[in-house]
Amino acid sequence: MAIRKLLLPLAGTRAGEAALATALLIAQNWDAHVQALHVRVDSRDVAPLAGEGLSGAMIEEMMTATEKESDDRSSAVRAMFDRFVTLHGVMLSEARPGLDCASAHFIALVGREEEVVAQQARLADLTVVAHPEADDEASSSDALHAVLFDSGRPVLIAPPKIPTSVGRRVVVGWNGTAESAAAVTAVMPWLQRADAVRILTAEGYQRRGPAATELASYLALHGVHPEIAKFRPVDGSVGAGMLAAAAEFGADLLSIGAYSHSRLRQLILGGVTRHVLEQSALPVMMNR
Repeated sequence: MAIRKLLLPLAGTRAGEAALATALLIAQNWDAHVQALHVRVDSRDVAPLAGEGLSGAMIEEMMTATEKESDDRSSAVRAMFDRFVTLHGVMLSEARPGLDCASAHFIALVGREEEVVAQQARLADLTVVAHPEADDEASSSDALHAVLFDSGRPVLIAPPKIPTSVGRRVVVGWNGTAESAAAVTAVMPWLQRADAVRILTAEGYQRRGPAATELASYLALHGVHPEIAKFRPVDGSVGAGMLAAAAEFGADLLSIGAYSHSRLRQLILGGVTRHVLEQSALPVMMNR
């Protein structure tokens, strides 16, 4: 299935520029539509603080400050969106059937970010989220985890810097799990259009399930003929080994299943998903 609609949650401008440029680049490759989404904080969420001894006047003052901050952030994000759409020559228009070029539009909704993003993502072929910033661990990315756990749709984590291409050289991290199988289904349209595809596998990464050779046979039925490469952990890290192998291949897209182990275990002990989220310099597509 072709990529026709991208959802792009934009919380701010610091990491949002690379995500916006990545989404627009993908839209141009697929003649797709980008729905940029900014979720505004509901100032009424401060009202429960009244039960903690704050006066009505103090709560009203907090609500006013929250509203102003939300207005300022929304205006900055919208200005960034308008600038990048113009820079990339993307049509500013709401999604229309039969449109044979990249297009984009911006919406701002009020609510809790994780709830709004998850709901909107359910009717998007792919959600593009910003890379976790240097001072913000991936575990705190509400939009990312909302898509992974509550949308049923794939998510693409943009790189920290604007990429020059996405999807020409694709690597698939395979370990035989249901999550990696779901990731293969999500990335299949990209595999069928890629110039080169490589399956990455490792003894420390493989779980009970089909081997990489079986995946290669399956992909061949879909017209995809990948290479298979075994990689080794780097300094004991499977995630670092996978990223090193992807870089060696010159990949511009990595596809993996997310959280084969429980999310809680990965947050406490680390893991492949968390390492890739926080350390990857290329676009990463995940599904679970």
